[in-house]
Amino acid sequence: MNITRQDIDALNAVLKIDIAKEDYSAKVEKLLTDYRKTANIPGFRKGQVPMGMVKKQYGKAILAEEVNKILQAELNKYLTESKLDILGNPLPRMQDNIDWDNTEDYSFEFELGLSPKFDVDLKSKKAITQYNIVADDKMLDDQIVNIQKQYGKLSPQDAIVKDSEITGTFTNEAEGVENKFNFTLDLIKGKTNEKKFVGAKIGDQINLKTKGLFKDDANLVNALKIEQEKANGLDIDVVIEINEVNSRALAELDQELFDKLFGKDAVKSVSEVKNKIKEDAEKQFAQQSDQKFLNDVTEYLVDNTKFDLPTEFLTKWMQTAGENKLTLDEAKAEFAKSEKSLRYQLIEGKLMQDNDLKVDFEDVKENAKNMIKVQMAQFGQTNPAEKELEDIAARVLSNQDEVRKISEQVVSQKLLALYKEKANVKTKELSYEAFVTEVYGAQK
Repeated sequence: MNITRQDIDALNAVLKIDIAKEDYSAKVEKLLTDYRKTANIPGFRKGQVPMGMVKKQYGKAILAEEVNKILQAELNKYLTESKLDILGNPLPRMQDNIDWDNTEDYSFEFELGLSPKFDVDLKSKKAITQYNIVADDKMLDDQIVNIQKQYGKLSPQDAIVKDSEITGTFTNEAEGVENKFNFTLDLIKGKTNEKKFVGAKIGDQINLKTKGLFKDDANLVNALKIEQEKANGLDIDVVIEINEVNSRALAELDQELFDKLFGKDAVKSVSEVKNKIKEDAEKQFAQQSDQKFLNDVTEYLVDNTKFDLPTEFLTKWMQTAGENKLTLDEAKAEFAKSEKSLRYQLIEGKLMQDNDLKVDFEDVKENAKNMIKVQMAQFGQTNPAEKELEDIAARVLSNQDEVRKISEQVVSQKLLALYKEKANVKTKELSYEAFVTEVYGAQK
């Protein structure tokens, strides 16, 4: 047995594995002997078949299978022991003319795509913004009013006014639309559309265009019960029949309401309600801010960490890596789509290695338990027993897909902490409304 590696360049190599007769002959002879004992060939009793006949009938297949087993075992052993950092999987160079009948020594070659060597610099020249999103007074006041509306009392109205709550059936026979939807006029876009509703009574029908009907396409999706893709730019006629018109008296901000919201005597004043809303909102904002920061650092690293990839090898590997074989053009297109992701995976691995960041099972289990706590709290179980958490976590982590997903989350958390510590970061405090405007260019 002999294995040699020839480096073509910094990113490509060829591995040659020589298998000699002494590497496989004893095993092949044993397998043939075993076959002879059990072979059923007409004209011969079991175990009495001449070895020459067994070799003629089964020898070539047994030899090829055993050589292939040795080949795969030695290839995997070499890659493990040499700690060679490769991309994709070794690609065998095709050998169509192996003479199994007359050859005793065999040579096989594999193409390897090598991982590039590079360094990662987290210190960007331009600071990356870490947003500190706060719940401002306007947001808190709006949330208080929303709570009052949610728990307020509905009263029927004769006709629609500016603050009415409306239930209407949206129809368009040609498009198969017929759906009942509850809405208020503050969701409607434009004074012209709004005026068509004011004064309308139960049973009235209003003809409108879907284009520019709602301020947010999400409301059009819900009103017509259609897919988001269809709602984008949809311009059809709809008839809206008014089914109900109600006014809503705001609920009193009293202890009865506070107890409904947070439990008996947990909150005793409007200011405490606002503090609770602010605390919960800013926890969610922190997650959104962290995700934005992580995305920005990722984009910076991919754009500014320069290294070459064994593109030709990876393209060839992609042709056979999936369930269905790809043409060369299809593989090139697939590589182009996945190149950015591949680059970040390499950068991520380099950062984990350079900063000694590891993910062990205890990290994964603790993360799973924290997720379970959050989910249980949503159903009022705020103080679960440790044994209950352990049992649920054990069930979750018995699923390998869940383990993989949670492991990826732990990696992101560790990298996020690293970026905050070592990247060039500036902090910017602003309201959620200002954050949405700055990041997405429009208010939600």
